[in-house]
Amino acid sequence: MIYLDNSATTQPCPEAVEAMTKALTENWGNPSALYGFGIDTARALRSARNDAAAAMGAEPERVFFTSGGTEADNWAVFGTVKRLGKRGKHIITTAIEHPAILNCMKDLEARGFEVTYLSPDSQGFVSPDVLKAALRKDTILVSVMMVNNEVGSVMPIAQMARLTHRLCPDAIFHTDAVQGFLKVPFAAKSLGADLISVSSHKIHGPKGCGALYVSPRLKSFPPLLLGGGQESGFRSGTEGTPAIFGFAAACRAVSPTFRQDALREKAMLDAFCEKLSALPGVRINGAHQAPHILNLAVPGVPTQNSLNILQDAGVCVSAGSACAKGHRSHTLSAMNLPPEVIDSSFRISLCRDTTPEMLDTVFEVLKDRILPRVR
Repeated sequence: MIYLDNSATTQPCPEAVEAMTKALTENWGNPSALYGFGIDTARALRSARNDAAAAMGAEPERVFFTSGGTEADNWAVFGTVKRLGKRGKHIITTAIEHPAILNCMKDLEARGFEVTYLSPDSQGFVSPDVLKAALRKDTILVSVMMVNNEVGSVMPIAQMARLTHRLCPDAIFHTDAVQGFLKVPFAAKSLGADLISVSSHKIHGPKGCGALYVSPRLKSFPPLLLGGGQESGFRSGTEGTPAIFGFAAACRAVSPTFRQDALREKAMLDAFCEKLSALPGVRINGAHQAPHILNLAVPGVPTQNSLNILQDAGVCVSAGSACAKGHRSHTLSAMNLPPEVIDSSFRISLCRDTTPEMLDTVFEVLKDRILPRVR
C-alpha cells in the first residue's frame, strides 16, 4: 500500500505505540490517586504535558489535553462566546475552515450571533487586509486556520493576531493549527494567538488526543467539562493517559527533525509538481505552500473514478477533506474554481515516511490510467 492521505491521519510511530502499550499494561494507574502507583502516573502525565508543550513552544501549564482537534476547536469557540458573549455578537472566521469550526458557527448563528466568513483568493489564501476590513468594535472572536487542510495555503497567523489585538483589544484570536503543528514552524509563546488547537493523530500519534493552548493573556477561560477538576479544572474527567502518553511520545519522536522532514517533503512536492507540468490534463489547485498538501484535478474524470483507479494501483488518497463525507468541497467552492475542476479534484498529503517512489507511482497512474479517461 502507498499511503498518501496523511492529512486525514498518520500511521502511529513506534514510539507512540510503545508508550500506549506501556500505559495500558504497566503504568495504568489513576493520576489523581494519592498512593504511589497513582503518583507515578501523575508524574508521567506531567512529563507528557511538558513534551507536548515543548513541541508547541508553549508553557506547560497553558497546555490542556482534549480528545482531539475537533474538541479543542469547539472549546475555543464556545468558551470564547461564554466569556465574551455579553460584550458583542460578532465573530469572524474564514469560508475555508474545517467543519469543526464551521459547524460551531452555524450553531452560533442560530443563537443570534453574526458571523463574517472571510473569502479566500483563487489560491486559497486569506489576506490580513480582508481581516482588517471585517473587524468591528463588537467583534469578540477571530478564528483562522493556520494551514488549510485541502489546498495547503498557509495563513499569516502572527500578523492576523497582532492586527486583531490592535484593533479589537478585547477580542480573542484562535487558530486551528491541526495541519500546521510540526509542519509549519511556530511557537505558541510568540505567535500571538490566544488559543491554539492541535491534534495527535496528524503527527504520528494516536487518535483520541489533542490539546488546546490557552495563552496567559486569558487569565481566566471557561472550563470545557465540570467534574473532578482534572486538567487544572478546565476539563474534568479521568485523563486518557494511553492516548496522552502516545501523543507525547510522538511529539518527542517527531519534533527533533520536523524542520528537516518538512523541507524534504516540500522538495518532493515541488519536484512532483514540476513533473506534473508535463501532463497538460492535470491541474494543481491552490497554493500548496505547506510542505505536505497538494490538491489536484483531472477535469473530465470524476473524483471517485480517480480514487478508484488509484486504489486499484494500491495508492490511498482522498477527495479533499476526510471530513467532507462526499459533499462538494467548500474550500474549492469558496476559491471560485469551476465546477468541473471541483468535481474532479483529490488531495495528496505527505509525511516524513513518504518517498519519491510513491509519488512516481502516482504520476504513472495519472499518465497511463486516469488521463486516458478524460471525456
